[in-house]
Amino acid sequence: MRRCLARGAAAAAASVLLCVAAVLYNDWLLQFCVTTGLPQASSYVSETFAADQPHRLLFGTVELACSAAVIAGAALAARSAPWGLTLAGWGAVAAFGGCSVLDVLLPMGCAPSVEHGCPPDNIQHTTTSGLVEFTLFASMALFGLAARRPGPGRPESAAGRWAPYLMPVSMASAIATVGPYLGHPGGQGIAQRIHLVSIAAWFILLAAEARGAHPLSWRQEREAGSARGGMREVPAGVGPLSSLPDTRPSGRHGRPPEGE
Repeated sequence: MRRCLARGAAAAAASVLLCVAAVLYNDWLLQFCVTTGLPQASSYVSETFAADQPHRLLFGTVELACSAAVIAGAALAARSAPWGLTLAGWGAVAAFGGCSVLDVLLPMGCAPSVEHGCPPDNIQHTTTSGLVEFTLFASMALFGLAARRPGPGRPESAAGRWAPYLMPVSMASAIATVGPYLGHPGGQGIAQRIHLVSIAAWFILLAAEARGAHPLSWRQEREAGSARGGMREVPAGVGPLSSLPDTRPSGRHGRPPEGE
């Protein structure tokens, strides 16, 4: 029972953390409340925490909080994940969070959308951003493959079911953001924000995966415990048969009564 409760608490915590991450990862919405001077349509979200930006501490802190939520949520969910593709998928989610931390610690030096002469291809930040995307799509692929190999008694995978549909949308929007690197800037901000919304949707699916992967096992353990309880030995003279009347004959033609 204690193990069952521990699993339930871990699953609930993982689900909440991943839902929080879905909101925090779209911190570009803060630009509607905080004046950054960066155009939403043609600026990368990572420009908000570039080294020379006035609100870099705010946006960088939100990004780090999101990364911490992702890592913690994945670690809690992985505690009860079966060995194989599902566990590898949670590992990729945790790696996504770790690479996102590096993305903040190695920021862009300036904001190319508003600063002339600022290069868009900061090698360190570009590398960490590439790792973020790689781990993201790796997690989608692993959960999608795991859903094709369901184990006995294992509930249907919410993340794995929708990964094949979400992954092309997320990948296409990510590819659409590379225009400035090819000398064709414009619209990359819109594409990236669509991409971030798709990642938020992925986190919501992962939250459902973390929460939904456990209730069945809890029921199974509870039912198994009840079955074990029902198999206990019944003492002699106790039970439904002991209450039936004694219909055996008595007296001289049957069992002698007491005293004879």
